[in-house]
Amino acid sequence: MKKIAIAAVLAASSFLSAHAAAISGLVNTGSFASGVQDTNYVLNGNSYGYVTYDNAWPVNPWLANTSTSKWITPTANQAASLDPVQNGTYSWTLSFNLSGFDASTASFSGQFAADNQATVKLNGVVIGSASSFSQFSSFAANSGFIAGVNTLEFVLTNFAQGSGNPAGLRVEFLQSNVVTAVPEPETYAMLLAGLGLIGTISRRRMRHRA
Repeated sequence: MKKIAIAAVLAASSFLSAHAAAISGLVNTGSFASGVQDTNYVLNGNSYGYVTYDNAWPVNPWLANTSTSKWITPTANQAASLDPVQNGTYSWTLSFNLSGFDASTASFSGQFAADNQATVKLNGVVIGSASSFSQFSSFAANSGFIAGVNTLEFVLTNFAQGSGNPAGLRVEFLQSNVVTAVPEPETYAMLLAGLGLIGTISRRRMRHRA
């Protein structure tokens, strides 16, 4: 009976305690092979961008690709000249799910770069901006998260230019953290009832053996 009680207490403690974890789904741009669509980032709601090649223009003068993150572009030809007459807007969205976690404890930080400029929004609220393709700009959030699916939107503006006008986005997360949700009162009640049932069964077994 003692062993059963100890096991039950340990199980309850593990179940009820909160644990910190990295936020799943916060992935860097370019996590696929070069030339392949990056399906983590949805482009303009219904498409995907392409992962760039390391040694092909415009990655230089753009920040060099690394094993951590790479540039993505709207077209398979990363050197394609876009938006010759008016500014082009490209919206990349990244979704992540906080179901089972306490959204009020979530936080993350990262860095991004853009050609020509971009803003990043968490659930519609701007949390950072970038205006360089040769260096990173920071973004971060420790509030504004919701239970369930959250959305990061990177809105890229490519200034109009007659030729030699590629567009690209680079995103790299530095850290993230969220704590598992604390069980509802009903869950506590069910667990306590279960522990009580275990105790009753154990006592009956002891009496039967006696």
